[in-house]
Amino acid sequence: MEYFVNCNTSTLAPYTAPLDKSKAAHLYRRLGFSASVETIDQAVGQSAGALVDNLINQAINMAPTPAPSWADWNNSNYPADDDAAGQLRRAQIDEWSLTYTNAMLNNNLRDRLSFFWSNHFVTQLSVYDCSSFLYHYINCLQRNSIANFKTFVSEIGLTSAMLYYLDGVYNNGNNPNENYARELYELFTLGDGNGYTEEDIVETAKALSGYVERGEIGCEPVTFDPTKFNTDNKTIFGQTGNWGYDDVIDILFEQRGAQLSDFICRKLYEFFVHPDSRDDMNNAQVIIDGMAATFMANDYEIAPVLSQLFKSQHFFDDEAIGVIIKSPFDIYLNFLNETGFTYSDTTLASMINYSDLLGQTLFNPVEVEGWQRNRTWINTNFMIGRWLTMETIIDGLYQNDPEQFRAFATNAVGTADSGTSNPEIVVTAIVNKIAPKGMYTTEQFDNAVSAFTISEVPMSYYSPDFVDGGTSQWILNISASVPSQVHLLLRHLSRQPEFQLK
Repeated sequence: MEYFVNCNTSTLAPYTAPLDKSKAAHLYRRLGFSASVETIDQAVGQSAGALVDNLINQAINMAPTPAPSWADWNNSNYPADDDAAGQLRRAQIDEWSLTYTNAMLNNNLRDRLSFFWSNHFVTQLSVYDCSSFLYHYINCLQRNSIANFKTFVSEIGLTSAMLYYLDGVYNNGNNPNENYARELYELFTLGDGNGYTEEDIVETAKALSGYVERGEIGCEPVTFDPTKFNTDNKTIFGQTGNWGYDDVIDILFEQRGAQLSDFICRKLYEFFVHPDSRDDMNNAQVIIDGMAATFMANDYEIAPVLSQLFKSQHFFDDEAIGVIIKSPFDIYLNFLNETGFTYSDTTLASMINYSDLLGQTLFNPVEVEGWQRNRTWINTNFMIGRWLTMETIIDGLYQNDPEQFRAFATNAVGTADSGTSNPEIVVTAIVNKIAPKGMYTTEQFDNAVSAFTISEVPMSYYSPDFVDGGTSQWILNISASVPSQVHLLLRHLSRQPEFQLK
């Protein structure tokens, strides 16, 4: 796998050219989990500004995923038998996993962002082990994913999932627990060692104390107990007072807005544009500075920053296309959206399980720092796993409905070429749909053509140049061999380096 150096020198000036297929596909791969042939075709010719505005407005106005019936259950709602209760919890988690994966697949920017923030404001279901806490945590991510970041920081810290995961629920005033205070600064807002001291952490922990009331039944929402709050004066970032939870958030944003904005905008840049933001060969820092200025000028609203970035020449520069390694969920969900193949909950459940095998366990990032993404997705074991699981998925989709493979190919080439007899036209269209920059070399493209032109179909059948009377015996929208050929081509492409990128 080739690793890309960030050589993007374009600016935040608006990208004004009408979108072609490559640029439209790039936008949907980054702002969602890719899109269908039809969606990309509809985007061709549009302006980046209009399309980005539409996608951002959709995300802003989208209601959170409806609450499941068990959203507010506590232990009293479960069977008294521990095994039966455990089975029911697992069933609820499986149900919610499918619901949320469907949301990622279909909701473009909103749930691309909610998933991104789940790897920023990290919690682990394996630690708090409560279905209702998981629902309210995801609900918080969805409601705030493209809203006000200050409100987001305030709300996420009071979710029961976070209070349990980072020990806020054990933060008593007379015996402060510093875990959440430390991660609030180090991982969630400022960055490691950036603008805070150990004394700031100690004092902040005191101000965050008191959210320790857990009820007696178990799996009950955590609430504030004023008798467990530290009432001493605290000094945070040089300001002294009897600060509480809300004061911490206010002081943080008032005193460290510049550091916070740089940290968050850098993280957004590295996720949506390029993982390398610190190399002298690019102007990433200039871009991040511009984003940070927009962030602060708009009182920490997320939408204006993303709007500025996604409409920019920098975002659409060729150096930004196909340079991020797909996560496991990217591999599987992008493929479903790009092909338009029919899938079931069984298909999605397999993808969730395969992602787990490849190091991306839904609702359980590997550590409080989250999945480190990009290069960490590629090693010998993971690469083999990516190949084998994708082939299993492709084979299953083919067994369910071979003709949808023909439909995908004809959609990819377009109406004008739906009756083509030229295999190179078909391979080119499919490669350009699946791989953000096509195949890197002529040899790799020729190998893809070889995978498609199977031995069961003589080469003479493909072109009228070799057939008496000038009539081909192989036609894309008619020949019986086509679904199998597309199936074999997709299996071949799923092992190529170009397929691993977005």
